[in-house]
Amino acid sequence: MTEPRRILIAGINYQPEKSGIAPYTTELAEHLVRQGHEVVVLTAMPSYPAWKVFEEYRGALRHRRVEHGVEVRRFRHYLPARQSAVLRAGYEFTYLAHALSHGPLGRAPDLVLGVVPSLGGGVLAKLEAARYRRPYGLIVQDLMGPATTQSGISGGSAVAGATRFVEGWVARGAAGVAVISEGFRGYLERLGVNPDRIVHLPNWSHLRPVTESREQSRSRMGWLPGEQIVLHTGNMGLKQGLENLLEVARRAAIESPRSRFILLGDGNQRPTLENMARSIARVEFLDLVDDDVYPNVLAAADVLVVNERAGVADMSLPSKLTSYFAAGRAVVVAVPSGSATALEAVRAKAALVVPAEDPGAFVAALLRLANHPDLATQLAANGVRYAADELTPAACLARADAFIETMIPAAVSAQPNP
Repeated sequence: MTEPRRILIAGINYQPEKSGIAPYTTELAEHLVRQGHEVVVLTAMPSYPAWKVFEEYRGALRHRRVEHGVEVRRFRHYLPARQSAVLRAGYEFTYLAHALSHGPLGRAPDLVLGVVPSLGGGVLAKLEAARYRRPYGLIVQDLMGPATTQSGISGGSAVAGATRFVEGWVARGAAGVAVISEGFRGYLERLGVNPDRIVHLPNWSHLRPVTESREQSRSRMGWLPGEQIVLHTGNMGLKQGLENLLEVARRAAIESPRSRFILLGDGNQRPTLENMARSIARVEFLDLVDDDVYPNVLAAADVLVVNERAGVADMSLPSKLTSYFAAGRAVVVAVPSGSATALEAVRAKAALVVPAEDPGAFVAALLRLANHPDLATQLAANGVRYAADELTPAACLARADAFIETMIPAAVSAQPNP
């Protein structure tokens, strides 16, 4: 960028959350600081994916600290014990209301960025931009309107219209809208967003280097030679529809007995899934691991899994895919045909795509990979190549710089600081 700016970022997820959207918002904010900009982040107390506030932050209504050069302001918000559209609205509204009362920022921002989801991040960006008479941009990680009907959340259909209305109101007013998947573009255009303002800004791979051999990792994890380790990582929520993966495990016990299924992570559906898995052999649940261990776990597996509900079409693109491709392992994605996830898998040529909620097809894919190691090797190599060519932090953050630069001229010509 031409000169240092003051940038305000509104988004509900931030470090020390390790999965989902938080790593990307965090790395973008810290990248902007390294570029010489002042960055303030309005975020929530960390809670993802367990939906429980991290221990260090419990009991506090607000928290303010400079982290790696970024001024991070955190606000307590409502965390529902279960998922429904009404409870999700409370989650969104309390974050928005508390963050709006953030107090003086000092010098006004030159630009505001909102990260969606949550929808509250987008609304907060729009309102803060109006407060300071500055432009705002959006980084769309998920589409909230489609999510109300596709994610399986209770009562979602009843609020779909209102969600689309607010989403459109926020997106149409943005100086720029960055989407992590080109599959999001059509929906936003139908909401009335100017196509010229929509840019593709893919997430990048932030996977750290492997620090031990595959054999060492498997031994440490208790995974035996000859086992086909089928690994799902990250959130265990409604959208993932992991009941399908448990049914795959049930069938594989007979049809593919070498397969062992590992679900690593957390989420509001984990207790339910653990209860369902009690009668299924060769299924194991593991907690999230540290960032320096995670690459070793991925590399030690044989098959990495993305699983989505059959109704999930264009609402999201799982962030774990960037790490999966970089890990150099074969991937199986069980998703609807034509979904954003399926399109990305086909583009990378790094995965076998099977229909969502079709456990028979999933088991057949596992057998195919087990019986054709050359295919698994080729998929893994394609993923590494795609990550190196398209998903490096340097390349993606350069695109982020260009996206922000398109909105800075409006900031420069805006009215003086209030």
